[in-house]
Amino acid sequence: MLELPTRILRLSGLLAALALLSPASAFAQNGALDDLLMRTGKQMSSFVDQFSEVKCTERVTQEKLNKNDKVERKAESTFDYLVILTNTSGDLSLDESRLEVQAAKAQKKQSVPLLVSNGFATLFLIFHPYYSPSFTFSADGEDVIDGRHLLKVHFAHIRNTRSIAALAVRGREYPLEFAGTAWIDPQTAQVARIVAGVDTGVEDIGMKALRSEVDFATVRFGGVESPYWFPSQAVVEVETPRQHWRNTHRFSDYKRFSVSTEEQVAKQ
Repeated sequence: MLELPTRILRLSGLLAALALLSPASAFAQNGALDDLLMRTGKQMSSFVDQFSEVKCTERVTQEKLNKNDKVERKAESTFDYLVILTNTSGDLSLDESRLEVQAAKAQKKQSVPLLVSNGFATLFLIFHPYYSPSFTFSADGEDVIDGRHLLKVHFAHIRNTRSIAALAVRGREYPLEFAGTAWIDPQTAQVARIVAGVDTGVEDIGMKALRSEVDFATVRFGGVESPYWFPSQAVVEVETPRQHWRNTHRFSDYKRFSVSTEEQVAKQ
């Protein structure tokens, strides 16, 4: 969810890898992209379960920028963060839960409003089988990030299909047409980075542009052989004709947890 003074963006948490190919043109041939998307979808299905089995620390920095992109106001806060998974009647839902550990510390005490943004860590749902039919995908070359060779996949939302995001204004919701690029490890089918945004179709509801960058990193737990991939940082920027905000969410200290219940029936 992204909350402006009078507008709310809700990311409905209703809510890619193949053998290394070079050059990039080979990536788009012989069904390689379809294979990549299929295996990434499987990874995302598992990822949803894994992500709902952990909790972490989320540190949020909220910034209001002036017309020269200089920080006009800044606030920082810390939360215990977890995601709750529900799957009712086939509708996938990821809901974020936050427990404030440290209240926001503002740099300056001013009346300048700050942006409230939630849900962007779940942008990976673009590749989940529940949402992927609502997007078109195309090969977008290759890249190297932190010494890792990654394949780039461009995605764009198909109008009038299920959307992972909507902007709510005065009781009415406007689906957002997200488009962007994902960087995918061709050996593990894990999404390493996603850049997504909306640049058109939102002017009539008071927003000029929306952009989000989400980075993922490996997390290892004792007793678990394979590492997990979880969000490490999500940066969200929103512009209106007169305002510019930037929020940075940092996720760390991941811990696994489990919940068990026991029912006893008294004997007569």
